[in-house]
Amino acid sequence: MSEEKTEEKPESPADDLVTTQHSIVVKGRELNYTATTGRIVLKEEVLKDGVFEGHKPKAEVFVTTYTLDGADPLKRPVTFAFNGGPGSASVWLHMGLLGPRRVLSGDVGDLTAPPYGIADNEESLLAESDLVFIDPVSTGYSRAAQGERPGSYHGYQPDIESIAEIVRLWTSRNGRWMSPKFLCGESYGTLRAAGLAEHLQKKYGMYLNGLMLISSVLDFATLEFNEGHDLAYTLFLPTYAAIANYHGLHGDRPLKEVLAEAEEFAVRDYPYALARGNRLSDVERAATIEKLARLTGLSEEYVDAVDLRIEHIRFFTELLRRDRKTVGRIDARFTGWDTDYGREGISADPSIDAILGPYSAVLNHYLHAELGYSSDLPYEVLARVIDQWSYKEFEGRHVTTAGKLSAAMRANPHLKVHVAFGWYDGATPYFAAEHLIAHLQIPKELTANIESAYYPAGHMMYVHEPSRIQQSEDLAAFVRNSSGT
Repeated sequence: MSEEKTEEKPESPADDLVTTQHSIVVKGRELNYTATTGRIVLKEEVLKDGVFEGHKPKAEVFVTTYTLDGADPLKRPVTFAFNGGPGSASVWLHMGLLGPRRVLSGDVGDLTAPPYGIADNEESLLAESDLVFIDPVSTGYSRAAQGERPGSYHGYQPDIESIAEIVRLWTSRNGRWMSPKFLCGESYGTLRAAGLAEHLQKKYGMYLNGLMLISSVLDFATLEFNEGHDLAYTLFLPTYAAIANYHGLHGDRPLKEVLAEAEEFAVRDYPYALARGNRLSDVERAATIEKLARLTGLSEEYVDAVDLRIEHIRFFTELLRRDRKTVGRIDARFTGWDTDYGREGISADPSIDAILGPYSAVLNHYLHAELGYSSDLPYEVLARVIDQWSYKEFEGRHVTTAGKLSAAMRANPHLKVHVAFGWYDGATPYFAAEHLIAHLQIPKELTANIESAYYPAGHMMYVHEPSRIQQSEDLAAFVRNSSGT
């Protein structure tokens, strides 16, 4: 008689969190804190023919958390932080600005050589708030569960839902529903944060105290250079002027003076000139060309050749072409070399090249050597998912969460918003974010809930040491003033 063979079911994944104890001195105050890092299993309720069949593992999401020992959970704020991309892990905010340890990468003209360095972050936001860093699925060590499709998380709505579930789980498991709560996002993470704030309110009734939007983009229409759509050309202009000023193309003119001129032109005469098309007179066109060339540092011949419309990647390629240099998109203070100087677009971003190595090396060292987390998976700092990202919820219209932020603020009039801008950020220009904020659908009295901070740096403004120190102080003050305790 033969024995019946039973098929073995794959072992269900489990959280693999590791906890360690640490201390740091911030402004003369010793902080004892607990670090917890590892993957949290996301599950979904499974219904078949209307019958509940249990909770099925869908993904394993990597988080790193820091909680102050002995703090009152009713008064102690907690900040959930993530970067953007889409496809970026949280390493930048974690190790560059907010966390208790930070990367020593150097800056423009004085970059640190490999193997780089790590140090205590004496300006860490941990002095004011517990911290939860979240790596979306396919970034960091986060992955889809066995048998699941990673691509099912590579889109606007599933990304919002998965991050919201991590926020809910962490809050519930740690007894923090009564704590002041904040979201901190950078770049695409700001679009995520705005959508997440509204989703948390509607789905779970979780109302937040504040949003920290760093290098903000809430509406892609402000950034996209599409045929027949001229808005982005005008909104990028002040950033082009700032970059030209940084690279010495305005002589000794102060930046503030240059920006004032560029902003006035960007909201008045420039949109008019673009809207006129071939109805623009020769005199008006010549005046527009002269003004654009002077503000951007480009030649009049180039401005004329591109029909008054300066696309940003072409700008970074053209600005210092005569010097055989390219300019960074993420941080235009950085310059680099290219394969040839007849190109229309840079082959690589010199600012990303400058900081990717330090952040990757330090994060991998830190998680293993100091936080005790081991994994044979590669830590995906920048996962290649951006070209696969789905925006099906916005089919036929541009991607925006401005309306969701407006709705969240109207429903929760205590919600405060901090927006951080880098003058030399060529990815999410400050004037585009200002334009968006000015068009939020909120009553006038709620505009006082929004504060802005500007820094003489790029997209990751904390790479610039004076900006990092000032930004740390600004965020700490925002959390203190918005906690409502």
